[in-house]
Amino acid sequence: MAEIPLYKQFAEQLAASISAGVLQPGEKIASVRLASQQHKLSVTTVVRAYELLESRGVIESHPQSGYFVRKQALADQAPAARVASAPAYIDNPAYQQSTEVDVSRLVLATLKTIQQDGTVPLGSPYPNPALFPSQRITQYTARITRNASQSSVFDDLPPGHPDLLRQIARRYLENGLKVDPADIVVTVGATEAINLCLQAVARPGDTVAVETPTFYAMLHAIERLGMRALEIPTDPQFGIDVDALEHAIKTQKVSACMVMPNFQNPLGFQMPDTAKQRLVQLAREHDMPLIENGVYGELHYGNAHPTSLKTYDRPGEQGLVLHCSSFSKSLTSAYRIGWAMPGRYRAQVEKLKFLNTLATPTVPQRAIAEYLTQGGYERHLRRVRRIFTQQRDLMRHFVLRFFPEGTQVSEPQGGYVLWVELPAGVDAMELYRRCLALGITIAPGRIFAATNRYSHFIRLNYSYTWSKEIEQALKLVGKLVQELMDSA
Repeated sequence: MAEIPLYKQFAEQLAASISAGVLQPGEKIASVRLASQQHKLSVTTVVRAYELLESRGVIESHPQSGYFVRKQALADQAPAARVASAPAYIDNPAYQQSTEVDVSRLVLATLKTIQQDGTVPLGSPYPNPALFPSQRITQYTARITRNASQSSVFDDLPPGHPDLLRQIARRYLENGLKVDPADIVVTVGATEAINLCLQAVARPGDTVAVETPTFYAMLHAIERLGMRALEIPTDPQFGIDVDALEHAIKTQKVSACMVMPNFQNPLGFQMPDTAKQRLVQLAREHDMPLIENGVYGELHYGNAHPTSLKTYDRPGEQGLVLHCSSFSKSLTSAYRIGWAMPGRYRAQVEKLKFLNTLATPTVPQRAIAEYLTQGGYERHLRRVRRIFTQQRDLMRHFVLRFFPEGTQVSEPQGGYVLWVELPAGVDAMELYRRCLALGITIAPGRIFAATNRYSHFIRLNYSYTWSKEIEQALKLVGKLVQELMDSA
C-alpha cells in the first residue's frame, strides 16, 4: 500500500482537531509559516494541506488575514444533545416528599478508588493538580514556616488571618461585589463552610431544599446533621426550578435551601441573573436562609465573572444568603482553605467554627495570601479556563462519538465536569464496577441524589490533560455501556 503523502496526513490531523472542537468555527488557525515551523514541515506541504481542507469546506482563506475554520465546518455533525429537563414538580409526587439521606458510604468508596495507582480518574471530583501553581505556593509556605516563631497562637483563631481576609475581600471587589473582610470566616475548605452554615440555620429533623441532581457535599451536610432533603427539580440550563421551590415552601416547612447557582456540580449550568434575583426575593419573602456553594465561580468560560446570590442579598439583618467558597478548585486543593460569608448568621458561624475545629491553620492561609498579594492569580485563571473549555469540547465530542445512540451530555458553562445521561436501562452502578475492574473510575449518578432517580447517569471529569489513555478509557466505557444495553 502506498504511503499517505505528508500533506494529507497533516490535513487529516488538522481536520480531527477541528472535529474534536480544539479549533472552533470562526477561529484563526496558524499561518503557513508558523505551521511549517511548529510541525517541521515544508511550506509547500502546509500550503497543499490547507488547500485540501479548503476544497473540502473545512477551512477558508481571508485575503491578508490568513486561514480560518469555516463556521459551517461542523454542520455535518449531529447536534450535541443536552440532558432532558426534569419532570414538572407539581405533577410528580416523588419530588414532594423529604427524604433521609445516606450516600456517604458510597461516596467514600468511590473516592477511595480514585487514589489507586494507574486508574484513569474520570470519576475524580478534584481538578488536575498539575494545573496549579504549587511550586510558588510551596516556596511561600517554606519561607513562612522558617519564620514561624514570629507567629502567635492567636493567629489561628476564627475568623482567620487578616491578610487572607483582606485578599478574599479584594478578590470579590475586583469581580464587582463589595465585601467587608469582617464578614468573612475562614474554614477548612468549602465543605466545612457548608456544614457550619447549615448547622447555624437548621436543626436535626428539619427539611432542607436541595437541587436535584446536586453535589454530594450538600447531601453529606444534611446527612451529618440528621436533617431531611427535599429535592427540587433543576434544569440543566437554568438551574433550580424556583416555581417548584415556591410550591414546596407554601405546602410544607422548609428551613433552608442549598444551591450552587454557578457551574453546578454535576450539571455545569450558570443560573441566569433574573432567576438568581427571583430566588433571593423568594427567600426574603419567606425568611428562608439560602446556602450558596460558590466554589466554581472563578472557573467561568465567558468573559465576565458571574454574579452570585450574594450580589442580590441585603446586608445586615436582611442578609439571608450564606455564601461559601474555597481555593480548592481554582488554586490549590492541598491546603483546603475555604471561607463563609454568612450574612446575618456570621456570629453563629464563627462560634460554631471555634467549637467544631477550633481554627484553620495559619501557615496555609498566609501562603495563599502571599500568592494573591504578589499577583498572577488572574493570569493563572485565564490559562485554566482556556484549558477547561478546550477539554470540555473534546470530552463531549468523544462521548457522543464512542457511546451508544441515545446518550445525552451536558454543556457546562464553567467548572470541569460533564453530566452524562446513558440510554434507559443501563445500570450506572454496574458500569462503575466494570470500569473499575479495567482501571477506570467514573462517578455513578446514585451519589448525586438522596434517592436513586439517576441510576443511568454518570459524571466525568475532563480537567486532566488529554491523552491516548483518556481517549482509550472513553472508548472502553462506551463499549461497556453497549454491552449493558445488549444484556438488558
